[in-house]
Amino acid sequence: MRIRFAFLAALLLSGAALPAGAETVPGALPPDAAPPATTPPPVAPTRQGRLDQLFAELKRERNEKAAERIAGRIWNEWNQSGSASIDLMMQWAQKATEDQKFDVALDFLDQVVTLQPDYAEGWNRRATVHFMMKNYGKSMADIDRTLQLEPRHFGALSGLAQIMAETGHKQSALEAWQRVLAIYPMMRSAQDQVSTLSEELAGEGI
Repeated sequence: MRIRFAFLAALLLSGAALPAGAETVPGALPPDAAPPATTPPPVAPTRQGRLDQLFAELKRERNEKAAERIAGRIWNEWNQSGSASIDLMMQWAQKATEDQKFDVALDFLDQVVTLQPDYAEGWNRRATVHFMMKNYGKSMADIDRTLQLEPRHFGALSGLAQIMAETGHKQSALEAWQRVLAIYPMMRSAQDQVSTLSEELAGEGI
């Protein structure tokens, strides 16, 4: 009898004899409680989202070196084609360009823009090679395509400004450099060119 009484007492103390519906399980919610709010995992920013943020930082930055670092990060984003084969052809084209084998570089870049026509940096790189070959018309056509895909491409705009200057279109060159500064205010070369061209045009107007 004592054993039975002790067993019943243990059940009462442990909660096993609580009225129906009142039992609790460690960590469980009461029947009428709302489930806890859960925070969804953060969504990784898209490439476009990263670029938008970097361009906003670039426009605000007033320290030249810090702006250069931001611009470098933008170039890193631009250089990512998303295709291993495209990246490899871009590397080969760069090596050929450095070796001044421009025809070889163009062969690779022709394949890049054919295989991935929405890759802005492929067009910009080909524009650069055409510029180095003084094929200004072809360079401008590729610059135009680059800017259609990425209107904020300060590298392509810089190339356009240089072509305009070299072909004697100073006012157009000035406007192109001003477009660069609207995107990248701390680019020193653009600042210098705007100052120089403004003075030259003012002098010619006298």
